[in-house]
Amino acid sequence: MRFLLGCLIAALGTAASAGQAPPTFPAQQRAAGDPALVARGNGLYTLYCRACHGVDLRGGDLGGPNLLRSQLVLNDKGGESIGPVVRAGRVPAGGGTPMPPQTMTDEDVKALAEYVHSVVFTAQPQGAPPAGSQVVLNLLVGNARDGERHFKSECASCHSPSGDLAGIGARLTDIEQLQNSWVAGRRLGPPAVNATRRVARVSVKLAGGESVEGALLRMDDFVVSLRTDAGDYRSYTRRAATPRIESITVDDPGAKHRALWMKLSDKTMHDVTAYLATLK
Repeated sequence: MRFLLGCLIAALGTAASAGQAPPTFPAQQRAAGDPALVARGNGLYTLYCRACHGVDLRGGDLGGPNLLRSQLVLNDKGGESIGPVVRAGRVPAGGGTPMPPQTMTDEDVKALAEYVHSVVFTAQPQGAPPAGSQVVLNLLVGNARDGERHFKSECASCHSPSGDLAGIGARLTDIEQLQNSWVAGRRLGPPAVNATRRVARVSVKLAGGESVEGALLRMDDFVVSLRTDAGDYRSYTRRAATPRIESITVDDPGAKHRALWMKLSDKTMHDVTAYLATLK
């Protein structure tokens, strides 16, 4: 007991002398993980998590939260808290990008958690990226022919390889950027094509009979905001008595992409990316 107490005091003294507060979470107090398990977890993270949570866990292009500051991650020890969320998915309470459920074995969850904790352990103060987190991976691993077949059946009604996507493989040579961009439903065409692409529009009908239409700027459980074709900004409180909103109609071209996130498989994602990369 005295030996353990002495080690703890020495560790706290070292942290204090370095000007850093001692770690307070299990994820920051653990010893280095099994390298083989961490490597396996890294592969799982790359496939299932990286697009949303980023290469360094601080959040990615698809809007996932910062895992370096996640209370769930920081208090997890061996996947007991991370696992249920990964398997069940999660819909943010305040809206935003839903996290789709993933099918993982207990061994997969343990490896994924071990990798996440290995990165959190190296996190620097004030949310700086972990040391050595910048890695380059080959993401061009899909089957272009399978991707073309999926594109023709699911995407061709809105997009065209000779229209808005012409030359996309030459414009976006960074495969990660290309993949994240089409999955997120960003405008991928040349500037002239993007300028003519439809944006989300909303029609707000008020109780008095007035209808206001325009480009949708924001809509959540409390507020709907828009800009009319005349350039006027309008914002309405959805639960207000005056003016009371009778109905809201939204025409959003990006809705199909958001629905896609919940059913898009890793293979299909990589296959379509491989196909788009061929459109030079």
